[in-house]
Formats: sequence, structure tokens, C-alpha cells
Amino acid sequence: MTVPAIRIEDSSLRLGGRVIWSDLSLSVARGEFLTVIGPNGAGKTSLLKVILGLIPATGRIEVLGDRARRGNRRIGYVPQLKGLEQDLPIRGRDLVGLGIEGTRWGFRLRPSAVADQVEQALAEVHAQSFADVPVGELSGGEQQRLRIAQALIGEPELLLCDEALLSIDLHHQREICDVIARWRERTGGTVVFVTHDVNPVLATTDRILAVVGGQWAEGTPDDVLKTETMTRLYGSQVDVLRVHGRVIVVAESFEPIGDHHEHAHEPAPGGMAGHHAHGADGGGHHEHRQE
Repeated sequence: MTVPAIRIEDSSLRLGGRVIWSDLSLSVARGEFLTVIGPNGAGKTSLLKVILGLIPATGRIEVLGDRARRGNRRIGYVPQLKGLEQDLPIRGRDLVGLGIEGTRWGFRLRPSAVADQVEQALAEVHAQSFADVPVGELSGGEQQRLRIAQALIGEPELLLCDEALLSIDLHHQREICDVIARWRERTGGTVVFVTHDVNPVLATTDRILAVVGGQWAEGTPDDVLKTETMTRLYGSQVDVLRVHGRVIVVAESFEPIGDHHEHAHEPAPGGMAGHHAHGADGGGHHEHRQE
């Protein structure tokens, strides 16, 4: 298809009197994997909410060929992980079923077609073994796999993931990344993946959008994850080093930070310390700096 999955043109967003981004233009092709990085409060979640039609932004915002709007069933959404109450009585399969049945909680028997869809979604994220366990008793990684199944059960064309790997151990991070990569390969779907730590998804990332303090830059991982780009975005010296095929980000007044760790007072730029270099080279790079 020639119509992009997402088209944003000349968009600005202000929340609470603060500029989140200015003059943002971005086109995400069908089947593309876009990773969105930036520090806390930079506007990563706000971008997903704009795409979902939950908050308004100026400019042209089109999603799957139509103007962004609430309740678009062609979009799957994985929100930030929040622990579920331990005494919550619904099972894993009930949580997944909400992706089809909306807010109808309960334990009634589903039509066979719906039950089959739930089973297929559970199998896709390898969650059959805990499908009948109350969700409050599951680990964070298990709960997140169920949330991904819930987002995918409606067979969306676009998947939005907001910090889907946050507070999940490395093993489960790999499993979740594999689930999303398999879905994308099988369906040709588009992924917008918000993360602090780009390392787990870098191998499948086509482009990166970095949003920092109202500024933005987008391009291939090699375009964005480099000293010149990150220094311009942060307005201070940020060195991007490649050591044995890995990328280490060192900001002014920071120590180099290993994988999945942040500075005690301030996150490393984009949360990208110790990330694996991506093999893509050049092309499609665009930067914007608000004056």
C-alpha cells in the first residue's frame, strides 16, 4: 500500500503550557518498525495518545488513511505495565478476551469463534500454561504477554507499545520482542514502540524517532545514535561510542552506564547506554531544532 500507516505533518503539541514538540513531520510506512526514544516527560506517551485520538495536536494527523480518532479498532495498544491487584479474580484468558469483548467482564461461556480467537492469541504469546491462573498472581512478564495478546486479538494493522519492556527481566524482554517481531512478520503490521532501552528492539528497528525537550530527530539507528545528532538534541556534549559492535552513550557529567541501568539522578540520553549497533546505514535522516 502507498498510503502510510501514520502521517504527521507540521504538528505541534503543548500540554500545560509546555511545548512537547514543534513542527513535527513524520511518515511511518506500512510494515515499518519505528522506535521512539527520549527522557521522561519528553512526549513519547503523548505521541501515542495523539495517534490514538485521545489528545489533540495541531497539524495533519492521519492514521491508516483516516484522521486520528478515538476507538479505532484497527489499532492495537499495549499500555505501560501496571501491576494488577493480587485478588483480581479474572483469569488470563478473560483478560485477553477483553480485546474482543470490550468492558464485559465475567465468566460466561463465549461463542466458539471467540474462544478460538482467544486460544490463538494465547498461543501466539506462549501464554497457554497460565491462561487459567488469576492475573493478579502472575509475574510482570506474564501479565505483559497477556496484554500483548489482548492488543493483537482484534487483528490490528497498527500496534502501539508504550514501554512494553519496563520492569521486566531480560529473559522476558527477549520473549516479548520475539512475539512482536513474529506478529509483524506474519501480518505485515506496523509497530510504533516507545522505550527507554532501545537495545532489545534494535535488531528489528527500521527507524528511530528521538524526542528531547521539544526537539526531535528521526532516521535510521545509525543516523540518530551518533554523537552529532544526540549532542544537538540535548544541547550539550553527548558522546556515542561504538565498542566491540556495541553502542555506549556518555553525556556530559555522566558516567558510562551499562545495559538496563540509569543514572541515579538523570537518565542517560534516550536510555541508550550499552546498546547493540544496528547494521543499517544512512538514508531518510531528518532533524529539527526549535529556535
